[in-house]
Amino acid sequence: MMKPVTLKLAEIAEPWNPAQATERIRSIASGNVCLSYKRHALDQLDERGLIMGDLTFLLKNGFVYEPAEGATRPPFWKYQIQCTTPNSKSREVRAVVIPDWKRKEIKVVTVMWADEARITGRK
Repeated sequence: MMKPVTLKLAEIAEPWNPAQATERIRSIASGNVCLSYKRHALDQLDERGLIMGDLTFLLKNGFVYEPAEGATRPPFWKYQIQCTTPNSKSREVRAVVIPDWKRKEIKVVTVMWADEARITGRK
């Protein structure tokens, strides 16, 4: 029986372009990831009738479409990842996340419907 091939991603500087961010967030989420959450993100999941499994599904299967934004703590960057999830009733869910490639950690800042209007200046 053949073993699955695991590719080791090369170290690249941030900010990542959307394709690189998609690949790296998915890679972190597929391993033994340490997730941390802002209280706001947990409240947003609850308000939308989503569960933690939806968030992990999003991180493992979603896509980043937009360029990164600087996080409040350099050298980290924020990325928006989105896709439909098992409990989203065909609506796309978007999460703002801050991945830490070296530590294989992801901090979830907020969760929203992708079709919701964005409020700028909100963190």
